[in-house]
Amino acid sequence: MTCIFAFHPSSTPLLIHDGYSASVSRNALSSYLKGGYLLDPFYVACTSDVGDGLWRMADVAPDEFFVSDFAASHEVHPCISDESGTLIEEIGYVVTLADGWRATYSLMRNRCGEQFSDDQFAGLTALAPLLSAAIRRHVELVSATSSERRPGEIESVLQRAFCDRLTAAQFRVVNLILRGHSSQSVAKELHITEGTAKLHRHNAYQRLGVTSQAELFRMFIDYLEV
Repeated sequence: MTCIFAFHPSSTPLLIHDGYSASVSRNALSSYLKGGYLLDPFYVACTSDVGDGLWRMADVAPDEFFVSDFAASHEVHPCISDESGTLIEEIGYVVTLADGWRATYSLMRNRCGEQFSDDQFAGLTALAPLLSAAIRRHVELVSATSSERRPGEIESVLQRAFCDRLTAAQFRVVNLILRGHSSQSVAKELHITEGTAKLHRHNAYQRLGVTSQAELFRMFIDYLEV
């Protein structure tokens, strides 16, 4: 399966190429576009300093992403196969476009249970200049990124989801937890101690009335499905 999303820090994603609608839930795609994308490692890569080129999702994802509820959710993650909960091996080309936009051209294998081999990955990496140029030209020709932007900042989406019940510090920690960061990784990202990260996590859970990352994720999904 293949797809191309264009991402911008101040807009919801644009679906440039849809090569998986026959295999995935349309509801999952809808929830992804409403806010689930904010937890996608490739969205984070495109809105950060990750360089252009071909990446395995495992190389850009947080340390606990693949055990997170988002990574295994057929409700919001369009890159989950029609066998509910089965994670697809995903790799993606990151391509810089104009006006602050960047694209991800994702390649996914449905239900085969095998990663792309090193030789296959190397062969696909060699195609990066050609594919990047083709994607930039296509986006330019269809004027995809010139459409009116719809605000989609993670702060506004998550604050609405959690009803502004968190302090600024707790909010930053919850943001990273949802994306699949461990307490140790949260501490590193925010330049705080692991103990402080755990304290903010505990206090945030108390304020939200949840006891686990799974319940926190459920709150987010319930908000997206409204």
